[in-house]
Amino acid sequence: MLLASNLAWPPAGFAPAGRTAGPSVGPRDDGGAPGFADVAEKVVPAVVSIAVTQAAPRPDAQRRPQVPPGMEEFFRQFEGPQQRQPREGSGTGFLISADGYILTNNHVVADADKITVTLNDQRQFKATLVGRDPTTDVAVIRIDGRGFPTVPLGNDETARIGNWVIAVGNPLGFDFTVTAGIISAKGRGGSSAIGRLLESRYAITDFIQTDAAINPGNSGGPLLNARGEVIGINSAIASQTGFYSGYGFAIPITLAKQVADDLIKFGRVRRAVLGIQIQEVSPEDAKAAGLDRIMGVKVGALAADGVAGSPAKEAGLEVGDVIVKVDGREADRVSTLQRIVPGKKPGDVVAVEVLRFGERKNFKVKLAEAPAEASAPVVARRDDAPTPGEKVDFMSSTKLGITVAPLSGAQAEQARIPATQRGLRVTEVDDTGSARGKLFPGFDVITEIVFPRPRRAVRAVADLQAALAPLKTGDVLTVTVYDMRTRESRVETLRI
Repeated sequence: MLLASNLAWPPAGFAPAGRTAGPSVGPRDDGGAPGFADVAEKVVPAVVSIAVTQAAPRPDAQRRPQVPPGMEEFFRQFEGPQQRQPREGSGTGFLISADGYILTNNHVVADADKITVTLNDQRQFKATLVGRDPTTDVAVIRIDGRGFPTVPLGNDETARIGNWVIAVGNPLGFDFTVTAGIISAKGRGGSSAIGRLLESRYAITDFIQTDAAINPGNSGGPLLNARGEVIGINSAIASQTGFYSGYGFAIPITLAKQVADDLIKFGRVRRAVLGIQIQEVSPEDAKAAGLDRIMGVKVGALAADGVAGSPAKEAGLEVGDVIVKVDGREADRVSTLQRIVPGKKPGDVVAVEVLRFGERKNFKVKLAEAPAEASAPVVARRDDAPTPGEKVDFMSSTKLGITVAPLSGAQAEQARIPATQRGLRVTEVDDTGSARGKLFPGFDVITEIVFPRPRRAVRAVADLQAALAPLKTGDVLTVTVYDMRTRESRVETLRI
């Protein structure tokens, strides 16, 4: 997965609330063909080219690994003057108000010291950053002036797979390029590669997939329907070469508009949250929950970091619950839930319906405000070697296809694992077992049996053996797992 912006820093990978809505452009069909020319004529003047500059860091004197200590000055005289070259990048944006507000991608303008905007009529402006949101990869910048052309915002929720769409941007230095295609899919994200592109641990991934040509430099540009209304912000591409391969992704405009409105009004996003970590429902989860089809959103952990008390926990939700409805709307997958909840405000009360291992329950949850981003977690060392003198009781389970051992006190202290998260560390995972791709040796610690009931802690090999003893082929076991890399818990359901 690549981001679709043309950035010279850092190496790598991105493609890339309007308050004024201009008139929609009706398609002028020739034998049923969408009127792309009419749409382009009306929309392109409101699309902008964005050039960003970041001051280069000072030369690192440590970058001479072969120079003997004390000889740095001797060798430096042969290097000549070192010039600091600024880093440059480019992307796209589009005007959403006549007074100069522009919607674009966070990764286009993040860390920029200077932002220059060029309009289709070649006028240039120095832009200021209004606000940016790593969670959705949305940013708002502004240029001074009045009477700017704008592009109307549409409704991506009514867009259908197979509808014609148009992408406008500045790919590979070709300014104001128009390409066309269809909506290939909706609701892309979750556990797929695209979900790992965003910077935030609270990342909302609910992308529109299109085969309209998108290349580096397209990031932040509009994805339009056949009426000339924006339904998404072009953000990323899936490619093995770094260039267009037929798979582009756009942030839905209804989500982007909510973010933009908050950035303009508050300078930050006031995002409502349930205070849980969520996961897609697997076939095993569906069986454990008693669902007749694979749908819903699994509660992987409660009391998300920074959310005091966790509203969901206070309301009565538990780890392993499968959320099936929120506020009367079906939550069939993670991306759907991520559209429902952010549409609310902190303090709103929503009805949440869950299935708890065959039992249907209803709760009223008062939404909290998402906390500020936490610093990046420290990665734990992978070290399965026992402490000298330690007696290790390994257990191999053919029912799950894993080998586990108690987490020693020394290992727990080294990885800074809380006392409440100490259990059995996973040391091996069978490539043909049901735990493959769900549990990871050296990093995961099984801390709790969630299902079958009763819910109980796992501290010794005997605890897991007791839980597995009555289970037969086809049954499922739900466990809480602590990841030493991210320092977060999740829930995994494994088939026997």
